[in-house]
Amino acid sequence: MAGILIVEDEERISSFVRKGLTANGFAATVVTSGRDALDFALTGDFGLMVLDLGLPDEDGFAVLRRMREMGSELPVIILTARDGVRDTVNGLETGADDYMTKPFRFEELLARIRLRMRSSRDAESTVLRGGGLMLDLRTRRASTGDAGAIDLTAREFALLELLLRHRGQVLSRQQILSAVWGYDYDPESNVVDVYIRALRKKVGAERIATVRGMGYRLVE
Repeated sequence: MAGILIVEDEERISSFVRKGLTANGFAATVVTSGRDALDFALTGDFGLMVLDLGLPDEDGFAVLRRMREMGSELPVIILTARDGVRDTVNGLETGADDYMTKPFRFEELLARIRLRMRSSRDAESTVLRGGGLMLDLRTRRASTGDAGAIDLTAREFALLELLLRHRGQVLSRQQILSAVWGYDYDPESNVVDVYIRALRKKVGAERIATVRGMGYRLVE
């Protein structure tokens, strides 16, 4: 899977996004300056850039403008605290493919990243399968071979998607919290256990295994 270039000067945000992307199967690289962002973007080694506008050496708009002037077609999602209409319009007119404002939820950023990368390569399947389950990312429907369609909440859907994308792999509670609930989650919360129990009732308890002291995994 193509790598993601994260251009972000705030360490807390860049670390959170990088960990979330890594947990979802992406290779993620972080740079903190406009100069490095431009150099890395032009290598051709990345499938998408997540770009903050408030960089220490130059404005993110200038970085994006220079990228486009130099012929780079790398998809760019701007992720910034600037929420004014003028900034949004400027970003899109300068050549950004999408514009998100902080604070944000990781699951939304992840969905936008997948959408842009899918559009750019027209290859990724929209259906996930594993453990007798099927999840259609386009229609947002889940089903099993034995029970048919399953009615899931948005959070249950995101949790099941995460497990399916990492089927057979043990995911810790912290990984799940970061990927599904966002960077403002409470690490002491038992919300993961609550949602795992609810999801087991709908898809079958035998399909989600508890690995004592480590986390959860989808059983193949």
